[in-house]
Amino acid sequence: MRSLIILLFSAVLLCSMASGDCITKDGYFRGKRLYGKVRVVEHYADFKVKVVENYPDLKVKVVEHYADEPGEWQFVENYPDFTIQFVENYPDFTIKYVGQYPGVSSPCR
Repeated sequence: MRSLIILLFSAVLLCSMASGDCITKDGYFRGKRLYGKVRVVEHYADFKVKVVENYPDLKVKVVEHYADEPGEWQFVENYPDFTIQFVENYPDFTIKYVGQYPGVSSPCR
């Protein structure tokens, strides 16, 4: 019985770890939505992001108002929904700036 409980706990832990490292089809990553007001910071960001040209995890469209769809970001200095730090190595996810059709490129399955 004890080994069964340990086995089930391990399976739940592995599933939660695996699902936390990809962007869901509705635009969530590690429990936070990836749209809305974004602030760029140098340290202690919610997410580390790398800008790429090919095969991004998220296509980002910068908007002035109403960033209410996955991939729509409004850059602000105050009251952000989440913060990002631009990095070259070990990003949490990659982005590509687009003029239209923002959203998740390859969502979790």
